[in-house]
Amino acid sequence: MEYVYAALLLHKLQKEVNETNISSVVKASGASVNDAQVKALVAALADVNIEEAIKAAPVAVAAAAPAAAAPEAKKEAPVDHSKTEEAAMEGLSSLFG
Repeated sequence: MEYVYAALLLHKLQKEVNETNISSVVKASGASVNDAQVKALVAALADVNIEEAIKAAPVAVAAAAPAAAAPEAKKEAPVDHSKTEEAAMEGLSSLFG
C-alpha cells in the first residue's frame, strides 16, 4: 500500500513516478523497500493515466465528511449480538445439514 501512496504523492507533486523516486519516498517514510514490488508497481502504472484513474475512483470520503462534521450525531440503539449470533449459527448449520 505504501508504494501506491508514494506513487500518488509523486504524481501530486508532479514528479516522475519511477523506481528511484518511489523507493526514496518509501524509505523516507521509514518503511523498508521491496524492489520487486516497486518494479511491479512502476510496470503496472506505465500505461495508466493516474489523473483519470483518480477521477474515476469512487469518492467515499466526500460522503462521510458531513457525518463526521456533525457535532451531535444520533446514537443508535444497542444491538443484541446474542440473537444475531444465534441466527448466524442457524444459517451456518443449515449449510451442513
